[in-house]
Amino acid sequence: MSIANYKSAAEIDPLNQLSSIKANSSQTEFRTNDEFMQIDNFLPDSLLCSIQKILPQLEPYIHRSFIPKHKKGGSISRFDLDLNAPIFSSIYTSASLRSFLSSVVGKSLIYCPENDPHAYALYSYAREGDHIGFHYDKSYYRGSRYTCLIGIVDESCCALEYELFSKDDCKETVMHSTKISPGSLVFFNGDNIRHRVTPAKPRDKRTVLTLEYLTDTSISNFGHFYGQLKDAFAYFGVGNTLARLLKKAQ
Repeated sequence: MSIANYKSAAEIDPLNQLSSIKANSSQTEFRTNDEFMQIDNFLPDSLLCSIQKILPQLEPYIHRSFIPKHKKGGSISRFDLDLNAPIFSSIYTSASLRSFLSSVVGKSLIYCPENDPHAYALYSYAREGDHIGFHYDKSYYRGSRYTCLIGIVDESCCALEYELFSKDDCKETVMHSTKISPGSLVFFNGDNIRHRVTPAKPRDKRTVLTLEYLTDTSISNFGHFYGQLKDAFAYFGVGNTLARLLKKAQ
């Protein structure tokens, strides 16, 4: 899918200086660590500040969800971001970013379809107990799904805990914990890395931008249906999902 398909994408590349990052060393770290890596101070300070200034106006669009014993928190889908903060579309469709991540993976990564609310989204942990339990970012597409997390705000005790080699019978599973500080990037194969976000405490604030890239956008009817169901109940709301589907059907 080309950048031109995204109506809100600006004709600029906010990450056009990624050439300063050494793709070879990042690729080595990524492959050695079960397709997981972290780069601190990834976003330019000016871009990070611009994003942080936008956050207050996005608060009305946060949809909060609660699944007992698994998830509690807020989310803003790519559709609301497109309407109210197109900078996120520009980041997601950055040619420099996609080229860099593709070089790290060693495969040509492509954008999610336009009807995928998870292509890029904001996750908010701003109330006591906000968290998400251990899970994989399972792809319902036929290809692999790679997750990119970029820290926007972190005034919290929340940590990303993750397991390396949890699906490798020849290696011992290794648990790690990290903080995603503002401007930092975490990138991993969603089907490989089992991970969670630990619970927030009172007055904690944590906002993370998630970007999803694929190797194949084809999907079965069941995969599409199940993905829509998960989005409705676990992330962006039944009403929002139904409204979008009905609008598309008209």
